Amino acid sequence: MKKIYITMFALSACFFSGCADDYLDVNQTESISTADIELFNNDAGATTFVTAIYSKFLDWDMTSFGWIGLSSITSDDADKGSSPGDTGSDKDVLDALTYNASNPSVESTFNANYDGINRCNQALNIIPKLDKADAGLRARLIGEAKFLRAFMYFTLVKAYGGVPIVDHLPNPTSEQDKIMLLTRKTAAEVYAFIESDLNDAIAVLPIKSVYSANEKARASKGSAHALLAKVNLYQKNWQKVVDNCNLVTGYSIVPDYAAMFRVGGENGDESIFEINGVGSVPAKGIQGYSATQGARGAGGWGWGFNTPSQSLVNAYEVGDVRKNATIIFRGTTLYDGRVVPVTVENERYNFKAYSSAFTDGWETDVNIKYLRYAEVLLMKAEALNELNQTPAAIVLLNQIRNRAGLANTTAVSQGDVKTAIWKERRVEMAFEHDRFFDLVRTGQAAAAFAVDGKTFTVGKNELFPIPDSFIRQAAGLSSQNPGYN
Repeated sequence: MKKIYITMFALSACFFSGCADDYLDVNQTESISTADIELFNNDAGATTFVTAIYSKFLDWDMTSFGWIGLSSITSDDADKGSSPGDTGSDKDVLDALTYNASNPSVESTFNANYDGINRCNQALNIIPKLDKADAGLRARLIGEAKFLRAFMYFTLVKAYGGVPIVDHLPNPTSEQDKIMLLTRKTAAEVYAFIESDLNDAIAVLPIKSVYSANEKARASKGSAHALLAKVNLYQKNWQKVVDNCNLVTGYSIVPDYAAMFRVGGENGDESIFEINGVGSVPAKGIQGYSATQGARGAGGWGWGFNTPSQSLVNAYEVGDVRKNATIIFRGTTLYDGRVVPVTVENERYNFKAYSSAFTDGWETDVNIKYLRYAEVLLMKAEALNELNQTPAAIVLLNQIRNRAGLANTTAVSQGDVKTAIWKERRVEMAFEHDRFFDLVRTGQAAAAFAVDGKTFTVGKNELFPIPDSFIRQAAGLSSQNPGYN
């Protein structure tokens, strides 16, 4: 199953130089000879171009250390962790919300997503030319590439606001294309582009059950509807949230919350879209994802970053099974029998990043869950509550609480139910890379960070800075986000 990320990847590597370091240095499809393209003019060859997009998510700069810093260490769910003197290059300033436009994690995440977008554009340019590949397969692959491009742009717009929209393989000698590469669009324009890509993907992607067992991790129609619902959520288009959630069918919440985050629970009934690790040699897993977050110190197995905060611990109600499924506590024994000795440096670690079979591996078998059916239910509940359908929202909220071993919510009023849903998102989805962005979109950030001992500057910290390296190259075509000049 997990080999979809690496199949023929080495063969296609010559096509993907990316645009991470120089936005005008884009490997042109036009420079690829007809003979070279003909090598890929079959079903397996066409699939290779989309497999290479999935493979980008395994890179250190895409979903590992920098992204962990931006999406998790910055939030009130996590602290820097590790040893006091180990900054992790910049994780201390991310934790303190004192980062600037030269921050390495800010730059690497920005660059990596554009590298991935370039791979999407390569695939979208070449696949239609592969006329010896099955037409239905080509249509599906184009849908996958558009879903993945939308996914990357959603990451960018959440983190940075408006960004340049690159929707084709640009010609570096064209002045018009130079302007496209270096000019920021508004956030509204980026959201519109994301929605267009997702609607195109919905039209051609199959439902999850159509995929064979070894392809379950590929984007499906349900993935696209769920992501579109989330895009609508961020824009407060409440009825569209409900409509798209209703179209996410064929999924269910699984009875055992903890089991989802172990190898046996990967790509299960609740999984809508997740990034697959590998955990074998020479197959490629997510670089450093587990190692950077593993317990540090005598008897430990990792670098110890991104540790659960006391604020998160306090957010769990008594009896909530999600607490011990999310947090590794010092001095306890894990599900596989591993003892976490009292000699490790930090009190707590991220259980969702734990790899049992490859505990000491740099590339492990841990998956990153990005879209689950539980979130679909919570998104729908939030939207229904905003649409004055609070009783229906409560029913969905209780489904999530009951699975966690909790009684029905006591919230009744629209305002109290909103607060209850927001809290449920926190404990349900802790360490799944949403908390910082949830705090910003719901307006809770300043108050939540104050409780966690951090100062969130309204008007600045809602967005990360555009990397200084990009601003310099843009030469006046793009402006910096407020507060970072």
